[in-house]
Amino acid sequence: MSTTSLSNRSTSPFFKRPLLATMMAALIAAISVTGCSSPESDASESADTTATNQTANESANVANNDAVSAEKITVNTVKGDVELAMSPSPLVVYDMTLMQDLAALDVAVDGMPGNLRLDNLHSETQPEPKAVGTVFEPDLEALNAMQPQAILVGSRMAEKYNELSNIAPTLDMSIDTANIYESSKQRLHDLGALFGKSDQAARLQQDIDTLIDETKGVTKDKGTGLVVMVNGNKMSAYGDKSRYGFIHTVLDVPMADKQIADAPHGQPVSFEYIQKANPDWLFVIDRSAAIGEDGIGAKAVLDNPLVAQTNAWSKQQVVYLSPDSYLAFGGYYQWMQDLTTIKDAFANAK
Repeated sequence: MSTTSLSNRSTSPFFKRPLLATMMAALIAAISVTGCSSPESDASESADTTATNQTANESANVANNDAVSAEKITVNTVKGDVELAMSPSPLVVYDMTLMQDLAALDVAVDGMPGNLRLDNLHSETQPEPKAVGTVFEPDLEALNAMQPQAILVGSRMAEKYNELSNIAPTLDMSIDTANIYESSKQRLHDLGALFGKSDQAARLQQDIDTLIDETKGVTKDKGTGLVVMVNGNKMSAYGDKSRYGFIHTVLDVPMADKQIADAPHGQPVSFEYIQKANPDWLFVIDRSAAIGEDGIGAKAVLDNPLVAQTNAWSKQQVVYLSPDSYLAFGGYYQWMQDLTTIKDAFANAK
């Protein structure tokens, strides 16, 4: 409001002119102080604004770090839905299937069991993880020192779920062996979403699916199959609901014996059983070799007169699956290795 407009207003009978003049002078002085500031005060105000903006930017940067992401995600696990921050860090993983998928996704794992025999469980671009126990027994002291934001477990560590949940949010992401393809596909998808790498997870799944289609193209109408695990001098057979059931359910290789009992460690069998089943293809897992035990290898054990009478042995149609198929079944690298091995074996069959 200008002084001119104020001075032209009619005077109230209750005010004397000297008093009005005094009030106007005070008002003009206040307007002058408000409208003008010294260079020093401007600089101070600018510096305060800059500091405030820098603090806000730093806070935004922290919030965007994987270790302290503010965005939440819900993951469906064996124990139900678990909500946690995306890209949790530090991260501890006790399952080799999950380790393979995380390695393929190039996700940093801060803690995992020590003395693991597979060499595809850790991304080469990430720092070396710290040892936090074994795949069966966690090192609680190491875990408490690390203070992880999330712990991922699978079948071998699932029984420790409650104990681990007291330390950090724990996700039981065990593979469903009765439906290993769909289950492993879901787990890879979930890991991609959890760590902001959904596109990369989709590309990895496409690698698997492409190789499955190629393998099915050569296994079709090539005879029956039997999956056998050799553990020292003991043998067991696995059916279509086992961790090796993908050979029958995904690759469509008919079972040589449709009556195999569904058991976690397979159905104990003998040489006579293998001879009677007479598979056209024998798929073999050498457990002792997979876990590093000394002893007779699976090939030597199966070199038996009764097994020699089968179509599989006589035609040299014996496929030895990778150690990953026992230790990291359903993992990205397990799929890629065993599918390639099976595809090549069938493609080269006479």
